[in-house]
Amino acid sequence: MRAMLALAGCTKATASRIDDRTLRIEGPGLPSGSTAPNRCVAERVCPKGYRGLKELERRNTSDGPRSEEGIFTNRTIRSI
Repeated sequence: MRAMLALAGCTKATASRIDDRTLRIEGPGLPSGSTAPNRCVAERVCPKGYRGLKELERRNTSDGPRSEEGIFTNRTIRSI
């Protein structure tokens, strides 16, 4: 079950370039707080490896019908 969540989340995480080798990865909200989607995207955009610079985790709770519940993890990485 957890592996399925990780694979499903892998397609929802997004990466945006800050400079030549630095990227910001924004993960989807997952109830388990898994960072697998972020790792999956990091490995895809940095095939030779990467180093984590900063990680920010925030929790969201249900405030209304459109609110997503879960733990959102955003990372800043540098490609090697």
